[in-house]
Amino acid sequence: MKTYEIIEGLEQQYDKYSTEDQKVWEILFERQFEQLQELADLSYLEGIKRVGFSKNKIPNFKEVNARLRKQTGWNIHVVPGIIDQTNFFKMLSEKTFPSSTWLRKMDELDYLSEPDMFHDAFGHMPLLTNSIFCNFFQKIGDLGVKYIDHPEIIEKLGRIYWFTVEFGLIENGNGLKIYGAGILSSFGESKYSLSNEPERKPFDIVEVMNTDFDNTVIQELYFVIESFEQLSHSIEEAEAEISSFLVKQRMECNVKNITK
Repeated sequence: MKTYEIIEGLEQQYDKYSTEDQKVWEILFERQFEQLQELADLSYLEGIKRVGFSKNKIPNFKEVNARLRKQTGWNIHVVPGIIDQTNFFKMLSEKTFPSSTWLRKMDELDYLSEPDMFHDAFGHMPLLTNSIFCNFFQKIGDLGVKYIDHPEIIEKLGRIYWFTVEFGLIENGNGLKIYGAGILSSFGESKYSLSNEPERKPFDIVEVMNTDFDNTVIQELYFVIESFEQLSHSIEEAEAEISSFLVKQRMECNVKNITK
């Protein structure tokens, strides 16, 4: 997937949104928010209120930032689209979420080749009001910065991000619910993810780190957490797995050198 260079000083041009843009937001918000009342985790639904989202207006990032800074210290940084891994992990480690500002067109309501602002804002930003989830999010960034020169580890971190932040489910006494942004912003996958069709497994971060995924199709496997505290605590196990992987990698390298 194409990545974009970071443009310094890029801001949301709020007055440039057209009547169609506002209508697209309204349609997407209204239909998705309605079905998520029964499908989404309560922390997400509360986050919608805390971040100040409604169907009546496209989010203004200046207003969103004022709310997030007060609640969790996080910040939204405008980017043209998907950015490279180095900048992405660096931003997360600095409590900054990169978001695009462009919105899909009326004839693209159900499918896009890359994430737009509806995914970035509606899917991700409400949980940026949850301090425990944010702690986990930031720790992913910290690990990414630390191991950015180790492609195999970055791949493992990408799997953690995919199966939690983007496509995570939670079961914590209120039934099986959604918290992953990729599901929350998808009208079709929201119901599918909780149906009897896909496979679901209890969350195990080591298994997650070693499980491949396909980002071009609807998911066939979801991992289910018990709480955001479980996510946050799992980072220690992830670090242990990374250390073990690096030791094994060095030993294999030494054996190869000896046998040459």
